[in-house]
Amino acid sequence: MTDPPRSAAATADLAVLARGGRINFFGFCLRLAARLPFLLIAGRMYGAEALGRFAFAILIVEFAAQLATLGLKRGLAQQLAHSEKPHVCIAWDALVVAAIGAVAAMALLMVFPQAMFPNSEVTGMEWLLPVTIIALAWSDIMLAALAYRHDIASTVRARAVVEPVIISAAALALAFVSTRDGLIIAYVLSMVGAVVASAIPFLKSYGLPRDWHPQPGPLWRMARRNIPVAAADAIEWGSRRIDIAVLALFFSPTVVGIYYVAQNVASLPAKLKTSFDPILGPVIARNLKKGDNLAIARQVRQVGFWVIAAQLGVALALVIPGEAVLGLVGPAFVAGTAALAFLLAAEVIAAMAAVSEAALIYVARHRNMLLSLAMLALEAGLAVALILIMRDSDLPEMWQATGPAIALMIALGFAAVAKSRLLHSILGARVNGWRWPLVWAAAAASVAGYFATLMPEWAELLLGIPLILVAFGAVLWTKGFGPQDRELFRMKRHEIEELEVPAPGTTEDPIR
Repeated sequence: MTDPPRSAAATADLAVLARGGRINFFGFCLRLAARLPFLLIAGRMYGAEALGRFAFAILIVEFAAQLATLGLKRGLAQQLAHSEKPHVCIAWDALVVAAIGAVAAMALLMVFPQAMFPNSEVTGMEWLLPVTIIALAWSDIMLAALAYRHDIASTVRARAVVEPVIISAAALALAFVSTRDGLIIAYVLSMVGAVVASAIPFLKSYGLPRDWHPQPGPLWRMARRNIPVAAADAIEWGSRRIDIAVLALFFSPTVVGIYYVAQNVASLPAKLKTSFDPILGPVIARNLKKGDNLAIARQVRQVGFWVIAAQLGVALALVIPGEAVLGLVGPAFVAGTAALAFLLAAEVIAAMAAVSEAALIYVARHRNMLLSLAMLALEAGLAVALILIMRDSDLPEMWQATGPAIALMIALGFAAVAKSRLLHSILGARVNGWRWPLVWAAAAASVAGYFATLMPEWAELLLGIPLILVAFGAVLWTKGFGPQDRELFRMKRHEIEELEVPAPGTTEDPIR
């Protein structure tokens, strides 16, 4: 199905999305290069048990940070687009709201650190972890504000360069000091680095507010209005973490650590999906203000295809040589290969739900929240049920541990269908980004992957992964990409200079 000719505004929107897509793909490559050293260091020098203990603690801290932002990570774009208040004041109001939530969460976890370490003693530097809540929340808010002004490079710099480089370097250095607390201290340092890397461009772009003071009434209304978005964000985040929580109830920290590595590898293509949120949100907010539902559907459909294509290609490149990929972290982690396969499949399936949700948080936030709650309940129930069924069948322990990954895949499939159908009914236009040439591209990648698995392990990684990606990309480029899709690769910065948001203090903000 070919889209009708685009207006100048639609072409401008495509330019913004294409530029954001290119920058975020570059950021993905940086994340991939920076994340692997941390997994190697953590797996080889700290071991699966320490990694499992660290994984559950981070789960609790990051959940608290998600709640502290009160949905403003994605809801800030709408606040900026629909308010006559100076943008710098709105941004600082959001930081105050996040600070209040973060301080409350920090205090609670500092008083009850056992919530982060339920299966082990709290005797070291564990009390440092809650400090990262405010760093996480503020970094998310500041990067969301920068994304509203089309500054995606700052997100890439903070999340794909500063944060992973610091945690890898610190984990390596601290492994010689304390294998108990090293990962925790490294994580704290990386979050501090990320918030500093976010604050510098934020202050350059927005500056300090003048004649501003926090207003309790509007701040409370902002927080209350964003409760559905905050819930959707927390549920979306929780859907990728509840499997760790369930595993921690049934298995030892060693099993959790093996699964955590598989989950981290699988989360790499997920970054391709979530990294579009900051640039897609402002574009949707602007078209929503104009009442242009067809433009919103077209943008969701376009980004949906880009994300599905990118995630499917990367997923195949990681899962076909999965044993070799996990073997890099350590021989014990190869046992997580089956979980890795299900987790990667889940991320591909989830793409359409996540892209649809980027619009649903503006047009049907409460129904979106209910669908997300249903998805989370389905995932949790299935995860427990599958573990118990496989345990009763006397299956090996690591096969039992795939239960939460299978449950995640099924639950995300439900969410993808339900959310895309809901958005379709609201907008009155097709939003599904699936295209059948993806099947041919996947088939070509699978053939290339088969030959890659015949190579020695080092060649399987160094040559096989690029071979899979090239085969997938070549077929998709020739059979699946149209002229509009190729804009993702062809459009240059000078072509969209007119789309850049003016410097603070001017009035010609094209998104307002």
